[in-house]
Amino acid sequence: MFVKICGLGNAAAVDAAAEAGVDAVGFVFAESIREIAPKHARSLCRDLPDTIIRVAVMRHPSRARFEAVIAEFDPDWIQTDARDFGDLPVPARARRLSVFREGEIAAGAEVPTRLLFEGRISGSGTTADWDEARRLAARTELILAGGLRPENVSAAIEYVRPFGVDVSSGVESERGRKDPKKIKDFVAQVRAMESHS
Repeated sequence: MFVKICGLGNAAAVDAAAEAGVDAVGFVFAESIREIAPKHARSLCRDLPDTIIRVAVMRHPSRARFEAVIAEFDPDWIQTDARDFGDLPVPARARRLSVFREGEIAAGAEVPTRLLFEGRISGSGTTADWDEARRLAARTELILAGGLRPENVSAAIEYVRPFGVDVSSGVESERGRKDPKKIKDFVAQVRAMESHS
């Protein structure tokens, strides 16, 4: 099960994510309480092993902003709304992770081979529509986000059967501040589900 912790902003949170065994860490480069400067994010990743994917999380970035993030942060993956990618100069080495929110994909519409699915408002802690997510997960590698936390991630995995899970507000002690213990608890719950599958 792919696990991403998003909205990281300090070394303690990044270290906790790495120690817990996550697959990816996300840094927000969009207007948000979790927004971080690209150079700061890059410095937080300095000691991360190469096996952990560094994700630049954006939403409707201007071309100038996008190019600055790429130059200063040098992400492995770029996460933004699917429609944003048409106008952005994505480097060949960076993988795209298209974001779709509940209700945005028409029945039977073509979808990418991998996508991130979340609730209507990013970073709000609002639970995504698990029924819609489950239908999509049956035909693509779906990374489920939106309202996940240590207490419900097991149920989400069991019901939706996603490729992966992504959490931000669900591992915070207060809005915008990650809790290292909650990060570890979240990952432990996911890994426990793997051992029972």
